[in-house]
Amino acid sequence: MSDYLLEMKGIVKRFGGVAALNGIDLQIRPGECIGLCGENGAGKSTLMKVLSAVYPHGSWDGEILWNGQPLRAQSIRETEQAGIIIIHQELMLVPELSVTENIFLGNEITLPGGRMDYAAMNRRAEELLKELKLPDVNVVLPVMNYGGGHQQLIEIAKALNKNAKLLILDEPSSSLTASEIAVLLDIVRALKAKGVACVYISHKLDEVEAVCDTIAVIRDGKHIATTPMCEMNVERIIAQMVGREMNQLYPKQDHALGEVIFEARHVTCYDLDKPQRKRVDDVSFTLRKGEILGIAGLVGAGRTELVTALFGSYPGRYQAEVLLNGKAIDTATPQRAIRAGLALVPEDRKQHGIVPDLNVGQNITLAVLDQFSKGTRIDSEAELVTIREQIARLGLKTASPFLPITALSGGNQQKGVLSKMLLTRPQVLILDEPTRGVDVGAKYEIYKLMFELAKQGMSIIMVSSELAEVLGISDRVLVMGEGQLRGNFVNQDLTQETLLAAALGQGETAAH
Repeated sequence: MSDYLLEMKGIVKRFGGVAALNGIDLQIRPGECIGLCGENGAGKSTLMKVLSAVYPHGSWDGEILWNGQPLRAQSIRETEQAGIIIIHQELMLVPELSVTENIFLGNEITLPGGRMDYAAMNRRAEELLKELKLPDVNVVLPVMNYGGGHQQLIEIAKALNKNAKLLILDEPSSSLTASEIAVLLDIVRALKAKGVACVYISHKLDEVEAVCDTIAVIRDGKHIATTPMCEMNVERIIAQMVGREMNQLYPKQDHALGEVIFEARHVTCYDLDKPQRKRVDDVSFTLRKGEILGIAGLVGAGRTELVTALFGSYPGRYQAEVLLNGKAIDTATPQRAIRAGLALVPEDRKQHGIVPDLNVGQNITLAVLDQFSKGTRIDSEAELVTIREQIARLGLKTASPFLPITALSGGNQQKGVLSKMLLTRPQVLILDEPTRGVDVGAKYEIYKLMFELAKQGMSIIMVSSELAEVLGISDRVLVMGEGQLRGNFVNQDLTQETLLAAALGQGETAAH
């Protein structure tokens, strides 16, 4: 018998003529947690899709051994029966079904005669959620009643219910709060103690360091190294991932700040479900030419609501007075906001950023098609020139502009959304969580671009949950808490502690 639960040998996967995976090896023992690290587009998710038979045996070359025996699965159902369970980065829940129904989807407990045994399923669902420190979830309510963090943990409950021997977690913490992440890491430790093997894919390398025994790094579809975590640190992981030392994660550049060019006055947003409740409560602020303004705060502070109201895309009732260059502008709809000189890269790129049915190029030029229209026709050649320029400018990794945008990694999709909004040549660029689910190398490129744009005089508003990012990038920081503006700080000798205290309503609030 092999010591290994899983062995992947010489895995090659091609899309057209391009090798997305080029001879990858991976071995995992029972109870071991492997951190699978690599930049966006390195091939991590592709490798896991090979393993879980999203790409069935025969569509790739190489060999997979499971408990020493060849695994030639043709479907996810086969790999799940073997005990290989994958939790995808994009949640696979049915919003209208109840929490219980989602947890048992495809694995329902039935009574004699085939009827559903809801009592037994609800009991089991409650047990699983208690294990995940979510005892307050009502399992009979639809999943859509719960936020992204809860949904991620419900997805994990669904996996635990399938008696996983190997659990693959693909960016499991991208929508979780700090306390939910702590619970998640405890769950992984508990699974390891029970002998469950885990593959942990995350751009948050502090989590990888906290929970993984071994680090496997892949770059451009090739296996770079597999090293025990005790011999690694975050800096060494980054160096292996990007193939170079990154001396500084935030490539800060000096840029001059001009006069105030943008002003938001008395922004108030009302809750969709409880119209009396204010999600944003009378917030006003200014923005200078060439300034990068960070907006920090805890989850639910009202940051996304604030910026979507400025851009005319807040779905509920709201009020906002917006001035650009001293004049009131009309931002009642996103189209009008873009015409007035604003652009927004939204938090949820899957939902609001990309059009999944269109290819990479079509997504990039979507907001400026009028620039290429001649009468009723589109000048495809001129459009393609612009698309290729944008792909080069943002270092967007794609085999072709004609690939579906959904074939790209999360970070490259994000670059596509960013280039779409930059083509509108905005005076004010709003970035809501611009580096969520984006690897270290792509983050660095996005930061560099932000500094270049600021140098050219563009004003940038950036919402981020990562306090280190806010401090590393911003000239000034606004802190929000419970819909109110709780702090306005010039970013000099500013600390995470100061921002956190302000977010919790315990700190000083004046700019200094």
